[in-house]
Amino acid sequence: MVQSSLPAWWPRAERAARGFKATTHRAKGAKHSVYVVILHDPRRTDPWGLYVGQTSRDPHLRFDQHKAGYKASGAAKRFGVRLAPALTQHLNPMRPWESLDLEAALAQAFRDAGVPWVEGGH
Repeated sequence: MVQSSLPAWWPRAERAARGFKATTHRAKGAKHSVYVVILHDPRRTDPWGLYVGQTSRDPHLRFDQHKAGYKASGAAKRFGVRLAPALTQHLNPMRPWESLDLEAALAQAFRDAGVPWVEGGH
């Protein structure tokens, strides 16, 4: 992260993410991933947040595409700091249908865990 200490909600977000399991993890044809981008906007009361997405590409490439403006989420493009692979590496790769389901479920789990700013998860 950019700051020296993690936001107070970070351990809750980690616990929420670790509560998920991909049933198609490493199955034949499993090429999709969910990913989480750490967001930072110093103008916000709580400046740290998370963006949740899913992709058929390598998550690092997808993050670079967000930053370059290609099919980008506005939040990921403007406020994305870096990926948080520790939150999703136990899930990837998976089949496409499951990546869509887990993208939405992860975003909601982060909200439920008290992350004040969550984007994505469509």
